[in-house]
Amino acid sequence: MITAAQEVQEAQKTQEKKVGNRYKFLILVLIPIIAFFISITLGRYSITIKETITILFLKVISKILRVDIDLPKVIETVIFQVRIPRIVTAMIVGSSLTVSGAVYQGMFKNPMVSPDILGTSAGAGFGAALAILLSFGSLGIQASAFVFGLAAVLFTYTISIKVGKGGNVMLVFILAGILVSTIFQSLISLSKYVADPYDKLPAITFWLMGSLSAISQRDVYTIIIPFLLGVIPLFLVRWHLNILSFGEEEARALGVNTKKMRLLAIVCSTLLTASSISVAGMVGWVGLIVPHLARMVVGPDFKVLLPASALMGCTYLLLVDNVARSLMTIEIPLGILTSLMGAPFFIYLLLNTRRGWN
Repeated sequence: MITAAQEVQEAQKTQEKKVGNRYKFLILVLIPIIAFFISITLGRYSITIKETITILFLKVISKILRVDIDLPKVIETVIFQVRIPRIVTAMIVGSSLTVSGAVYQGMFKNPMVSPDILGTSAGAGFGAALAILLSFGSLGIQASAFVFGLAAVLFTYTISIKVGKGGNVMLVFILAGILVSTIFQSLISLSKYVADPYDKLPAITFWLMGSLSAISQRDVYTIIIPFLLGVIPLFLVRWHLNILSFGEEEARALGVNTKKMRLLAIVCSTLLTASSISVAGMVGWVGLIVPHLARMVVGPDFKVLLPASALMGCTYLLLVDNVARSLMTIEIPLGILTSLMGAPFFIYLLLNTRRGWN
């Protein structure tokens, strides 16, 4: 029997945990805000924090009062046409990849799972390579990458449903994803083989390495819709994701429709991943590493894990992009940096994974 003293102790521990999570979330919210303002000041054209805050304040005032305020044209163009679209896109892409990675790791009960486990990245990569071969514009390349990313996951899901009846569905999903990824990776290699080595091949190679150098305001509008369509449903059902991570039989015993919940998680995560890759290219390791870090900070409860993952993911990729565009005179492809920074960091996380997953 539980005594009154034990009940009081449990209540105190629960209250302390809630207070601790509030402080953690306050810090997690403040860090990306600070990173946002600092990122605006970074670049080849120097802008101070004071100039940044002044320009942003005057711009907001002009929109609210609907009056024209004479702002320095060069600084206004750099901030609103170049840096803010890139910063916002980096934050959205980071959040998208991290949230989808956290969902997949919980759903598959596998800490080694990343957002491209079902073939999204390979499918999107082939779609972009094909569009570049056909001389599509930037919008056509993004659309092709997005469509083929979705098609790859649909292919994986169809194979899994057909093959996985009466067996280990999660294992079949992973195996089908590996199969589909291999097929599309082979098609990417074929595209590079037949591409013009002086024109198309460099464009395909550079896109596959990932970059945010060509981001414009239109790209922000392009990615925001699939981001909201993917992240809002996941946030609304994040309590059910806890149950889904227990296992098939346990989830059914608790009254969760595992097929519908799994399908919803896959569709939303695919939207997030495919839209991110279509805009930023192949950016790896973000959806694998940051969910682990979030789990170490707030624990495995999806109620707090998903918001924490979104906040930490947007900050992480924004900081990596800042390094990519500021470290050298030429911009470093984003995928190279995420791999170089991610692999050693993942080794450290593997040594501390047990705490987050238990």
